[in-house]
Amino acid sequence: MFSLIVVKAFHWIYQWSNPKCTGKLPPGSMGFPIIGETFQFLRPHDALQFSTFLKERILRHGPLFRSSLFGGKVIISTDIELNMEIAKTNRIPGVTKSITRLFGENNLFIQSKESHKHVRNLTYQLLGSQGLKLRILKDIDLLARTHMEEGARNGFLDVKETSSKISIECLAKKVMGEMEPEAAKELALCWRYFPSGWFRFSFNLPGTGVYNMMKAKKTMMKLLKDTVLKKRASGEEFGEFFKIIFGEMEGGEETMSIENAIEFIYTFFLIATETTPRVLAATVKLISNHPKVMQELQREHEEIVRSKTGKEAGLTWEDYKSMTFTQMVINESFRITSTVPTVLRVTDDDIQVGDYTIPAGWTFMGYASVHFNPEKYDDPLVFNPWRWKGKDLGAIVSKTYIPFGAGPRLCPGADFAKMQMAIFIHHLCRYRWSMKAQTTVIRRYMLLFPRGCDVQIAVDSKVDSSAGYIPFEVLGSNTVVK
Repeated sequence: MFSLIVVKAFHWIYQWSNPKCTGKLPPGSMGFPIIGETFQFLRPHDALQFSTFLKERILRHGPLFRSSLFGGKVIISTDIELNMEIAKTNRIPGVTKSITRLFGENNLFIQSKESHKHVRNLTYQLLGSQGLKLRILKDIDLLARTHMEEGARNGFLDVKETSSKISIECLAKKVMGEMEPEAAKELALCWRYFPSGWFRFSFNLPGTGVYNMMKAKKTMMKLLKDTVLKKRASGEEFGEFFKIIFGEMEGGEETMSIENAIEFIYTFFLIATETTPRVLAATVKLISNHPKVMQELQREHEEIVRSKTGKEAGLTWEDYKSMTFTQMVINESFRITSTVPTVLRVTDDDIQVGDYTIPAGWTFMGYASVHFNPEKYDDPLVFNPWRWKGKDLGAIVSKTYIPFGAGPRLCPGADFAKMQMAIFIHHLCRYRWSMKAQTTVIRRYMLLFPRGCDVQIAVDSKVDSSAGYIPFEVLGSNTVVK
């Protein structure tokens, strides 16, 4: 009996290490059964450098190799041409089990190409250029200014947490309208369970991060559903964006169930408030490390403030579009920090790539290694916003720049992310500020800040309440905080 168990165990391990394939699999290792190479993949590394996991395997196997991550069979590619082709032709999103359990099996964001296209079109109605201009910019501007002033009174602010609050407060009102104070407070408290649980390779057991995350998700979904049902029953006003979703729920060609609508809102909040704040915090760290960049940003935002009359309050769309150097900084930050897979699919059919076969049903992870290619970018590991001078700063995807994905599943919130970051940087430049030298940015799939991402922030003068700005004469146009 024991011998039979041993034989079966060895057979199982052999099958795991040598998956079936009609052709020749790309080189690589499947690691230990089920666990695969997940722990090596999740090993923290400097977020502003190319992944050590990828670097080691590219040197060993080349730009295309196989692995096993999060219990699934994976093909990893750093070949930009192949990545773009897979992004265009394969319809099934490749998401890990941890992402599926976080968003839900039937979530429209991770369903078919057609479902995602419909969701993207809905999202663009709020976060497209017209929506940003008419509905979002003023709110983000006011919230950023308010939170920055509060930070100045306290002497410090947490960049990631502050940015996340700005997103939640802006989008919650636009989507849901006014919420009961207790419900809004409980909704905000739920967010603290998500950052640690997104990519946990563990089971949903009491006391674990995954368990707490899923419990928070259940609470959030109930809060959102209760709010929707109460508003529908009472005829109370919904937020602008939910009116669009409400129309989908009431009928038409693309009827959406209330469950789909709630999952859509939940996912919309989660993505908007967990991704951009991390990149923004890393961007502030990069700015802090480069005094010349900080000085040029101060010069640009000083000009915007000086151009305003006493009657003007806050930023206009024209002000935002004039932030040329700021956009260069943001583009460069996304180039360096976007080292997660920008193409994530499940292959529809067997795909022949040279001598190798990518089997149908495997997860394909395409990485933007082109961002670190010295043939495309001079000194690619150097943070140099000036490399974007004269280029199309509004473009969010090209063959050499793909931080927001590629193909039909391009991120619908890309323009919102860039605008939120630009406005935050604008208001930060109104103050004397510095980030602690010991602040570090690492990546464990997501950007993490083990020593926090606080900035010390102070002002020497009262805010000009007529325009909501601090006079730059106080700071001096050549002020650089090292």
